[in-house]
Amino acid sequence: MSQQPDVDEESGFYREAGIEIRHSNVAEHYGDWDTPTTIVSDGAYGTGLFPNEPDETEDIPGWYEPHIRAWSEHATPQTTLWFWNTELGWAEVHPLLKEHGWTYRGCNIWNKGMGHIAGNSNTNRMRKFPQVTEVCVQYVRDAEFTGLNGESMDMQEWVISEWDRSGLTRQDANVACGVADAAFRKYLTKGNLWYYPPPERLEAMAEYANEHGDPEGKPYFAPDGENPIDAEDWSRYRSKFDLDAGMTNVWEEGQVNGSERVVDGTKAKHINQKPLRLMRRIINATTDRGDVVWEPFGGLCTGAVAAKQLGRECRAAEIVEQFYESAVERLEDTEQYAQLDDVPADEQADLGVFDDP
Repeated sequence: MSQQPDVDEESGFYREAGIEIRHSNVAEHYGDWDTPTTIVSDGAYGTGLFPNEPDETEDIPGWYEPHIRAWSEHATPQTTLWFWNTELGWAEVHPLLKEHGWTYRGCNIWNKGMGHIAGNSNTNRMRKFPQVTEVCVQYVRDAEFTGLNGESMDMQEWVISEWDRSGLTRQDANVACGVADAAFRKYLTKGNLWYYPPPERLEAMAEYANEHGDPEGKPYFAPDGENPIDAEDWSRYRSKFDLDAGMTNVWEEGQVNGSERVVDGTKAKHINQKPLRLMRRIINATTDRGDVVWEPFGGLCTGAVAAKQLGRECRAAEIVEQFYESAVERLEDTEQYAQLDDVPADEQADLGVFDDP
């Protein structure tokens, strides 16, 4: 069973087992939160239905700008951002994310199915196909390195530069990694077929370069200019991602209903409640147990619920009181999964890489 939650109703604060939710403006808390491994953003869509939300999609970049600036300040190369929105909303915000250093990895389509429109769409009036999708877009932050002369380099440039600087040959890289020719072909190519060196391979290259390379240029593969990188440090220069084969970027998942739907009487409390299944999918793919998930625009805090089930920590905020109260109730009723068998049977394939404690 989970530990007794700490709930302060007067100040609007909930905390239990690494999960924290604030009933306040998230901008007040970014500076106090632990570094995120994943950020789940489900904020303004441009509907004007929530406090301070713009009425028009074209105005949402200005709404997001201070938040994106804060995410960029606190994120690391290990951080993944999942940006939920409409297709048009994402298109409006993408240039802003790019400007602040976020690199696009892929657009995932949530197909809610025909049940989302329930046959109520008047296509003669709409003059378009009925809309039953929205997007969850994956972004990461590329690591940046500094060259010998102070120039900025990306990961590929830095790896190749450090090896070249050592004076060793391409074949020496194969020797360092204990392979026939894979190191030369994969890790030292200057084209778009470059491969990220796995941590143990990069550590082997660093050790070999510092042992056999030109003594005048040492240390090699030392981002701080003093200490050659090891496998554990190298793994922190790239976002986490682990997903079994067989899954694509099209997610066939009906809108939330049944016992999962949070209701007020007979009416849904939140018009766009996200499915727990999809939240578990993205959090499981980009974090490990104990990692921190940010959910800055909590709503019903589906991300926090998924994080708790998967043994992750979460920092969330929600300014609408009724949503915050419902989120607290959901979390109080949620238990952490102890093993894969605890996951719903029809979802176990989704979480095939579920890391048992």
